[in-house]
Order: sequence, then structure tokens, then C-alpha cells
Amino acid sequence: MYRSLLISLFLFLTAYTAWSQYPHQDINEELLTRAWSAQWIAHPEVSLQEYSVQHFRNTFSLEDAPEEFVIHVSADNRYQFFVNGKLLGRGPARGDLLHYRFESYNIADLLQAGENVLAAVVWNFAEDAPVAQHTYRTGLIVQGNKEAEAIVNTNPEQWQVYHNQAYDPLTQADFTVYGYYASGACDRVDGSVYPWGWETLDYSSNNEWVTPRARVVGRPYGFRYGYGDGAINLYPRNIPMLEEKTERMAEVERASVTVDAAFVQGNQPVTIPANQQATILLDQTYLTMGYPQLTVSEGAGSKMKVTYAEALYDENRKKGNRNETEGKEIVGFYDIFLPDGGENRTFQPLWIRTFRYLQLDITTGDEPLVLEDLSHQYTAYPFEKTAFIQTDEPTMDSIWDVSWRTARLCALETYMDCPYYEQLQYVGDTRIQALISLYVDGDDRLMRNALFQFANSITSEGITMSRYPSGLPQYIPPYALFWINMLHDYHMHRTDDDFVQQFVPGMTRVLQWYETYVDTNDLLKGMPWWNYVDAIPEFDRGTPPGAQDGHSTFITLQYLYTLQQAIELYDYFGLTEFADHYQQIADKIQSAVQETSYDDSRQLYADTPEKKHYSQHTNIFAVLTQTAPEEKWQPIMQRTVADTSLAACYIYFRFYLHRAMQQAGLGDYFVEHQDIWKDMLAEGLTTFAEHDEDTRSDCHAWSASPLYEYLATVGGITPAAPHFTEVRVAPNLGSLTEFEGEMPHPQGTISVKLNRKGKSSIQAEIALPEGVSGSFHWQGKQTDLRAGKQNINL
Repeated sequence: MYRSLLISLFLFLTAYTAWSQYPHQDINEELLTRAWSAQWIAHPEVSLQEYSVQHFRNTFSLEDAPEEFVIHVSADNRYQFFVNGKLLGRGPARGDLLHYRFESYNIADLLQAGENVLAAVVWNFAEDAPVAQHTYRTGLIVQGNKEAEAIVNTNPEQWQVYHNQAYDPLTQADFTVYGYYASGACDRVDGSVYPWGWETLDYSSNNEWVTPRARVVGRPYGFRYGYGDGAINLYPRNIPMLEEKTERMAEVERASVTVDAAFVQGNQPVTIPANQQATILLDQTYLTMGYPQLTVSEGAGSKMKVTYAEALYDENRKKGNRNETEGKEIVGFYDIFLPDGGENRTFQPLWIRTFRYLQLDITTGDEPLVLEDLSHQYTAYPFEKTAFIQTDEPTMDSIWDVSWRTARLCALETYMDCPYYEQLQYVGDTRIQALISLYVDGDDRLMRNALFQFANSITSEGITMSRYPSGLPQYIPPYALFWINMLHDYHMHRTDDDFVQQFVPGMTRVLQWYETYVDTNDLLKGMPWWNYVDAIPEFDRGTPPGAQDGHSTFITLQYLYTLQQAIELYDYFGLTEFADHYQQIADKIQSAVQETSYDDSRQLYADTPEKKHYSQHTNIFAVLTQTAPEEKWQPIMQRTVADTSLAACYIYFRFYLHRAMQQAGLGDYFVEHQDIWKDMLAEGLTTFAEHDEDTRSDCHAWSASPLYEYLATVGGITPAAPHFTEVRVAPNLGSLTEFEGEMPHPQGTISVKLNRKGKSSIQAEIALPEGVSGSFHWQGKQTDLRAGKQNINL
């Protein structure tokens, strides 16, 4: 007992020392120490915690157009910011209250000599906010970077505010979505009370615009202190601004009025006569997300409902082929717009919408309504596809492209599990998404941000939340382990020891939490909360046998898998006491699993010592952890995928199936088993879905894993040493005879071109960046690789 307490104390003190040596954020130290004179402001007569949409204006004069004019902006919940009527940006980037973000803008090019106006719309969705949104109370803050720019600071004398009562929230009580929904409220906007033109210089505010003299929400004394009452700490945005580009709907699928193709092209308006009802169903032909923009004229007394859906549903609530619309209807969340009869009124929702199909349901009053235009601003994290693959199997090109669209739509200011239903950053999804980012784009900023955010979610007990940021706490203990695996992934692919080492204390807390659940037989006891692994029918709500009541072989092996990677990190950073301590635990677990869960008659590992249940998942991790002897890896994996009595992986967990196959020397399996993705293409999906079978979400990040597989499994490109200083190229071509691939590396680009001759011979042309070496492996043969281009014949 005393030895255990001493070890825990030692680990804590060592972890605390390591933690205190490194910064917790990617931040500008000068900004951190400079106090702000601006104040958080809000409307003086509106509740700070209830739903509201508020508009702010600051009109000021400049003698000359400036060469530089930098401002910093944040808001609770969110803002859109305008300079002289032009949209400047949207924010703030999502975080939590202790790590709240602000954006910095140089607005000099938008300013002019004479009068100028800064304008912002800020909204608080309160209890109807997206689950990912953290909030304290409604407010806007604008701070000039230097003293000359302090003229724009939010203060109770300079800024005016207007409570826009044109808005009402539409929630899940109003619309129908099939499955868990967490993306927040939609908008009902009454154009007759909307302050049209409020963001422009020419707008004349009336007596409903007030100065927030009675409502100074708080004063930040410096970023480290945030609000005067310590409720919010501000940090600079640490990711780039999102990409925005205009897209247009592709097709009119059906309509009860005449709608020419010229309308969707933006070349011809559509008039809906007075006192009529009309329905127009539009098909983008692929899933997208962003801000729809609908411009109308006239139509006082009309009502417009805009519904968004990933797919249409038949009478049995089935989607079927996504391209087929006959006999199907649209079901999903929607916005409502009530035109006021004015000219060129543009409705745009406050937050993004996700859709392939968009339907307008219109009821006109005594005045005809003119639909002037409909487009949308595609919005996503600005990833760029710098990698490519080319093979002699054309379907793989389609899978590559659809996987990339899936990955793009699942990344905004954080990674997201899905863009339609939840928009939440889950650890299990994020690990796969982060590897995709590193392999296809090379941009690691969103991965770094995710590592920070999950670390920030660690509770006093020592476990991460399953998803973060999240205003609604949820705990999936296996996902806390995947956060450590993410940290190891980053260490292997990037050179940034200070960044990684700051997370060692958090890693230790998670491992210590798990250590308290190690039973006397060295398997894990029953774990609290939701021990989700994979949403297959054989697992109760995704939870494998033994996870809740104790001695789950899989959960124990996942803990072992993570211990092994953590030990590598401890050793790398010279924390040998940590490494030795957890190596002892790992050795005991490995022996215990082998003794209690290996079924010699089936030559497989059971899900519990009772040997009543068997799954692919448990046997995958028996191989990945090398609990199974190396000579048994191939037989176990062959039986794992051949034995139909085993609980089989859904699409998400196939990522780990392919890792085990690759480790066992059976990496060709992936090329020959892409039917899940091929079947989804055949069903008309333009992104890959959440599950193999009848699915809720048509776009789910974890299903984009072929992007990683094509480069890391088929091309065989993986790091052979920390920081990716050494490369292992071990292709798994399956039935392919040709493969060409290229991916970003911190030092440049890795390119692999392969041409197989017969069953056993191969020609390879490989180029590695300067300073990078490695090895090429093919059917038991190996040759060294050096920086630069080289040709290999084996």
C-alpha cells in the first residue's frame, strides 16, 4: 500500500515538474502580457443568459486612410464582423471558457479617410446552442492593437447596440431529424422588423439603437485574466480562418412551379404569384456545407421554409440510393424567412447548414414573391490536398475523392464527427482525422488544437471527456486512451518535443486513472460511464462484453496498447521511472490476457475469460499489442476475418483491423476488401457514412480512412523513427500492378512509384526529402533508402 502511494506521489511530482516547464498554448507572449482597455459590452435591457441576437455599430472618423489598423475581436456565443459594410470574418474559433479565442484582423484596406463604421452581429443561442459551444454570457469585445487604434475599443460611450427581435430559434421540437442531434438551433427571421442595411455606413440608426451604458459585461485586465470576474480567459486564435467560396445548386429536382436551370445558375429570377403555394426541391448532386444565401424581392405576407437534408426518405424512413428521389420526401432541420416586401432582401442563417438536397416551401400572400437568387458560401477548414494516388484500379480514384470530401466536411474550427447531426470533436474520430490531415495535407494545426482541447477536458479524476469542446460532458473511457495514441502519432510524425512533453502529465493522469481499475487478476474491473468501442449489434450500445461488469479482454488490451506507446514516450523524454513502472503493469496484463482469454481450441482470444463471446476487435488488439506470439499473428488474423461467428468490425473499427493486418504481414487485405466503400458509391453517396448498414449520418469522419490506407498501407509509407526522420516503405499492393503516390513530409515530399512484375518482382522509384533515410520492404526483401530519388529492382 505504502509503495503504491509513494509511486503515485513520485509520478505526480515528476508530472507536475514537466507540466510547469512548457507553455500550454500556441500563443503570442507579447499579447498575453498587454492589458486591454476595451470592455465586454451587451444590450442593457436584454438577459445575458437567454436567447438573443444583438447588432453593434461604431462610427468613427479618420484623417487619412491608414497603412495598418489591427483590431482584436471576440464574442459570446459568436459573431459576424463587418467593416464599412463588407464581411470581415466570423468567430470566435471554438474553445472553452478557460481557453476562449479572439481573432486579429488588419482592416486598413477596408478603411478610408473620413467616416467609417465597424459593425457586428452577436448571438447567444443559450440552451439551444450547439453542444460544442461553450458560453458564459452574451457579449462583444473589440480591442485596438495600439493606442492609435483604441478609437474602436468597445466601451459604453462609443458603440451602439440593437436588440434584433426579428429572430426566433427553431429547435428540434420544431423540426424532425432521425437520431441524436446536437448542432444547435435554426433561424426564424421576420423581415418586417429586421434592420436592413444595419452594417453599412449609410445606415441611420433610430432610437431603438442604444449605447450599452448600463451593461458593461466585464473588463479583461490581460489575456491571462480574461473577464474581470475570471469567467473567460482570452487567447489568440491558433488556427487559420476558414475557407469560404461561393457554390451554386446544381439541379432543380422537382418543382410545382416553373423553375428554369437559369435560376440555379444565377441568371434568371423566379416569380411565385400571389396567394399560392409552391415547392422547389434542389439537388446539389453532392453533400456540402456552408451558409445558404437566398435573395428575394417583394412578397410581403409570404412565408418561406428552407429545409436541408443529406438524403431523401421513402415511406419506410429508408434512404436507399441517394440519387433516387421518386416517392421520397425531404426530412430535416429548416429555417423560416418572412419577407417584408422590400427589394433584394438576402437571408442567410447565422450558422452553417449541411445539405445535398435543399427544399423551398413557399406560401405567398397578397403580393407576388420574386426569388432573385440562391447560392451558398461553402465553408470548411482550409485543408488543401497536396497528396495524390494513382493505381490501375479506377474505383480507388473515386473512393479517394469521396473520402477527401468526407474529411473536408468534418473539419471546421475543430474536427467534427459529422457536419449534419452533431459537429462534435470526438477522440475516436479525431485520431483518424488527424492522421489523414498529416498524410494528405500536411497541416498539423488542427491536430495540435485537438490535442490541446482534449487535454483541457481532463477531469480531476484523471479522464478526458469523450468529445471536446462540449457544453454537455460525456465520458467514454476508451477514448481517453485514443488521446494518448494521438499524442504518440504526433510524436512519430512531427518534430516538436516541447509541444509533446507538456502533455506527459495529462497522459500520466489518464494512465493512473486506469491503473486504479486493474483487478487482482491483472484484467480491468468494470469501468464507469459509457465504454463505447464499436456500434455493432453484438455490443450493447457499442460496449463489448465485460466492459461494464469487469474483465473485458478488449478494454484491457486497449489499455495495454496505450501503455506500450506511453512507455515509448516516457523513455524518449528520459522519464525512466515512469517507463519502468508502466512496463511492469504492461507485462502483467499481457501475461494475464494470454492465460485467461486465449482459447486454445479455437486459437483465438475471447472477449472475456468465460470464453462465451468472440470478436474481431479483441483479436485485432491481441496482435497489435503483441500479446499473441508473432508466429500466430497471421493465423489469428486469417481466422478473425474468416470466422463469421465472430462479432465483426463496422467501418470505423476497420482502421484498427487494417493496422493489425499490416503488422501481421497481411496488408494486401485492404486492397481486396474495399466493398464497404464501393457499395456506398453504388448507393449514390457522395461522402462516406457513419455505419455500414442503415445509417444516421451520410458523412462521418472515421469513414474517410481510405485516404490514410492508400498511402500508409497500399503505398506502405510509415515513420520508422520519431519525428519521421526515418521512413519505412512496405507496400501492400494486393491485386494491383501499379501504384503511384505522393504525400507531404515535414522536410518536403515523399513519392513512391511502384510497378509489379509477376507475383514476386517489383520496380520502385522512391524519393525522400533531404535529411530523411529509411528502408524499402518487399516480400521478405529489404533495401536501404537515402534522401533523394532512387530506383529499386527486387
